[in-house]
Amino acid sequence: MGRSRRNKPLLERLVISDIAAEGKALGKINDIVVFVPLAAPGDIVDVQVTKKRKKYFEGRPVRFHHLSEMRSEPFCQHFGTCGGCKWQHIPYEEQLKFKQREVWNNLLRIGKVELPEISPILASPQEQYYRNKLEFTFSNKRWLTTEEMESDQVIENKNGLGFHIPGMFDKVIDIEECHLQPHPSNAIRLAVRNFAIENNWPFFDLKAQEGLLRTMIIRTSTTGETMVIVAFYEDDEEKRQMLFEHLSKQFPEVTSWMYVINGKANDTITDLEVQLYSGRDHIFEEMEGLRFKIGPKSFYQTNSRQAYNLYKVARDFAGLTGQETVYDLYTGTGTIANFVAHKAKKVVGIEYVPEAIEDAQENSRINDISNTLFLAGDMKNILTHDLFEKEGYPDVIITDPPRAGMHEDVVKTILNAAPERIVYVSCNSATQARDINLLDVRYKVMAIQPVDMFPHTHHVENVVLLARR
Repeated sequence: MGRSRRNKPLLERLVISDIAAEGKALGKINDIVVFVPLAAPGDIVDVQVTKKRKKYFEGRPVRFHHLSEMRSEPFCQHFGTCGGCKWQHIPYEEQLKFKQREVWNNLLRIGKVELPEISPILASPQEQYYRNKLEFTFSNKRWLTTEEMESDQVIENKNGLGFHIPGMFDKVIDIEECHLQPHPSNAIRLAVRNFAIENNWPFFDLKAQEGLLRTMIIRTSTTGETMVIVAFYEDDEEKRQMLFEHLSKQFPEVTSWMYVINGKANDTITDLEVQLYSGRDHIFEEMEGLRFKIGPKSFYQTNSRQAYNLYKVARDFAGLTGQETVYDLYTGTGTIANFVAHKAKKVVGIEYVPEAIEDAQENSRINDISNTLFLAGDMKNILTHDLFEKEGYPDVIITDPPRAGMHEDVVKTILNAAPERIVYVSCNSATQARDINLLDVRYKVMAIQPVDMFPHTHHVENVVLLARR
């Protein structure tokens, strides 16, 4: 124990001086950077080191001697335990400053290219209740609070329905109220949890892989529609009917009640058939008069209102006149492709997931859009000279890749295609900067627009316009 304490010391009165790129606060001691969650610049805090490296430490705060004047009061009772909304203690206007600085620093430090002035970050229209999708996990061994663990009372009910504790796959915090998703999300989750407990139904045991109730997904839309998908580990038709009959009477406004039987070792349902219990097998989202069909597996930006602002930036950067052939790379369900189609001659969307392409085609059909073409497959294999010869060379490329950014072969193909403009939408400005550096040989950055999609987290989207030199 003595050696362990020497290796992982308690750092007393550490002055928190800044926020790091991944959202943790930081201070310095003897020229070693110390990363600390749940702290704010200006705090003076004792930190228990949990990880030691040559150039940095990681630790957790154990005592605050002084609280920063920057701090704000967290609004959620689960703050500090739940893995979401880790920046609640920092005022939103300060969060935006940190996010804008991160984007600029990444583009400058990693991109190493000439940059124009960065535009002020677009704040989210909603700071709370902005998400349209949440996934909850059932657990028969929920995370116990400090008060519960220190109590002499025997805790009989250890069932919980909520989110995983960060870094602990088998621990779930039972959520009383979540401030991320609008009504009726909280009410539905509590109704499901309470009904299952009252009927003594087994919640999932994540280690033993057994139990009736496994996960639940709730999707909402700005049109007022709601979809609920319950994942059962056991296929018990009688209990399933009992649950849905109870819920449908309590929440008649819900558009779609669905379920899936998942007996696999993981929680993902993308490879499983989702069944409709009652209602529709989809809900609709709307944007500028366009209707987007969302099924149980569909991808849609989780902040619907801010997604509209994001897509408007991308469309404005594209500078379309109606004469352009546009390629939308990593198109997902074709939201951007369909959003810009009325201002383009033709839009070609490419995406790896076949089901997403089916959604994209359906969304074009629903909105009577006839100038889109969607293709499924690996980007580096589909985006080729042969495709350009067949469908036309791009005047504009819009690319919205995953966090890892674009494959180097895709960057080379874009350079060879030589569009007039590239609109690069990214959820990771570090990999975006890396790719911009590769494109710099032929393209110049003309505009930078950060967009905050996820208040109270360190995540930030960024849109960059590149023009051919």
